[in-house]
Amino acid sequence: MQDEFIPPERIGFVGLGNMGGPMARHLAAAGFRVVAADANPAALDRFCASVACERAASLAEMGRSCRLVITMLPDGRAVRDVLLGAEGITSNMTPGSVVMDMTSAEPVGTRGLGRTLAQSSISLVDAPVSGGVKRAVEGTLAIMAGGDAATIARCRPVLDKMGKVFVTGASGSGHAVKALNNYLSAIALAATAEAMLAGEKFGIEAARMLEILNHSTGRNTATDQKYPAYILTGRFDSGFALGLMAKDLRIALGLAEAVGTPAGILGQCSDLWNRAERLLGAGADNTEIVRYLQKSQEPVADV
Repeated sequence: MQDEFIPPERIGFVGLGNMGGPMARHLAAAGFRVVAADANPAALDRFCASVACERAASLAEMGRSCRLVITMLPDGRAVRDVLLGAEGITSNMTPGSVVMDMTSAEPVGTRGLGRTLAQSSISLVDAPVSGGVKRAVEGTLAIMAGGDAATIARCRPVLDKMGKVFVTGASGSGHAVKALNNYLSAIALAATAEAMLAGEKFGIEAARMLEILNHSTGRNTATDQKYPAYILTGRFDSGFALGLMAKDLRIALGLAEAVGTPAGILGQCSDLWNRAERLLGAGADNTEIVRYLQKSQEPVADV
């Protein structure tokens, strides 16, 4: 097996937003030499002002100087753009290097990308995360790692600094688990919102209803975390965009269709979030699905 990536290894990190910024900070704090890049100059400035790092002169230069590059971007298309362009990261990467894609992306597309990189003797690990901004800051994310087992083992000293690692299997499996996890998260939030709206309409105080649900079988991440922290407070600032949740649902639906498994409830859930995205905008916080459901309620007589 090739050597592990340990400090003071140079690590390229592309995508320093709400999630990527805290994740990269943990690597810098652990002694890794972070080479940073972001399409948003303000995000790059904020990161470099708070962390000892190096700004990438270019994507191609990042690929030349780093044996491991991490991408944390909005979708698989953005990942391909930064990796495979004429002046992209992999244009200068040496054989034996690794790309770790921590984006939420399409599992089938990930397998194709892995085959493309393998032609240049570059390995791909898909390692999306779950836990939101809070756990990114804490370094306690759930990390779902798919790909060659030996390559994942090389990356463990890096992954372990950002959260708990779950090896999921072959290439694309990490992205598959992430999309399916977010389907369950999305449906739990939407169902909780419908239940809460009905209870409140009937005259049940919201905080008391949540207290009961969290001591009953209806408990889930929405009742336990999202509703009390971001919805009842009116903050709607969990740090995860509604458009990204809708995207992950489309990925999950595409996966179910590709493998031929039942997707009736998944399809309805995806449709709901797509409609909310069109009405509220992709940049709305995912907890604002409640506002969409409130807007879509039909007036009814008092009960």
